[in-house]
Amino acid sequence: MSIKSYLTPTKKYKSLISSMHSIFRLVNSTYELKDLINRLARLICQIFNAQYCLIIMLDQTKKYSTLKCLVSPRKKYIIDKKIRITHGIEKNIIKNLSCIRKKSLLIAPLICEDIIGVIILRRNKAKLPFDIFDQEMLMTLLEEAIIGIKNLELYEEQQKILLGGVKALVTLLDARVPQEYTHSPYFSKLVTLIGMEMHLDEKQIESLRYASLLHDTGKVDIPYEILTKTTKLTPQEYSIIKKHPIKGAQILRSMQVLRPVIPIIMHHHEKYDGTGYPSRLKKGQIPQGARIMAVADAFEAMVYGRPYRERMDINSAVREVKKKSGTQFDPRIVDVFLKVVKKINTKNYLKTSKGQDI
Repeated sequence: MSIKSYLTPTKKYKSLISSMHSIFRLVNSTYELKDLINRLARLICQIFNAQYCLIIMLDQTKKYSTLKCLVSPRKKYIIDKKIRITHGIEKNIIKNLSCIRKKSLLIAPLICEDIIGVIILRRNKAKLPFDIFDQEMLMTLLEEAIIGIKNLELYEEQQKILLGGVKALVTLLDARVPQEYTHSPYFSKLVTLIGMEMHLDEKQIESLRYASLLHDTGKVDIPYEILTKTTKLTPQEYSIIKKHPIKGAQILRSMQVLRPVIPIIMHHHEKYDGTGYPSRLKKGQIPQGARIMAVADAFEAMVYGRPYRERMDINSAVREVKKKSGTQFDPRIVDVFLKVVKKINTKNYLKTSKGQDI
């Protein structure tokens, strides 16, 4: 969209409304800060007919950038690391909190109570210079974009806190559950790779990642002698084992941010033909994440073995998964799993906790 100084006030007003709507849609359809900044830089270039847009996000000291995104015909990049601010023009904006408009150059601070970043726009010298309307329009659009940026910053901070809590729970679980029942460090990667191959969205991948870490949380409530038993379980002991998905869901239900993970944990032992537990769900009744988890969980249990079951080699485990497609496992997810297994170097990917190749 080209914003030119000779537009009538009515056209300018319509242009501003349209641009605000574009920013609103962008902010409400983006879930990662880097992605938002990148898409925002591209959109701002389009709205202001600019050939260059640099967005710099600042740390609390205002002496370092934490994120830099450049969009131009010759160069495009995102730098996600701490870098000292050295350019005089950027320092000037940070110090004075004011815009700079000089012909083909327009620079503005991103302010939310305090300055959080800087945006720099350039046009080709052959094009019309930036005018006061461009400057005012940019500041108006940035007010809306900053709301989205701050929300994502808060969200990412919450995610760090959540991940710390998840890791603490996993550590507790690993300390309580015998090593033979814990998963390899690569299990979570296998689960998320299946989800990515299925083109799940970011939120679904995130839920899978957390579920892969916490799906056996309920085993902390199972007596140690049952978990370590190497002979066949009695019906009563097996009944106790079958309750661990429900126990896990109960333990995690109080954490609001983990609510999307609960159905995956609750139903990852359901079977596609309806003979699993705890609810005997079948086919599409089983949450998609739980169907993914079921395949990955069974595969790794076969490859790593359990106190009551000998280990299999990888090829045998893959054949077993294929054999149970349509009965224990969702055939579509089995097909995706087989693609993922072909893409990875399984000998390097799946290792025992002692570092020995399988």
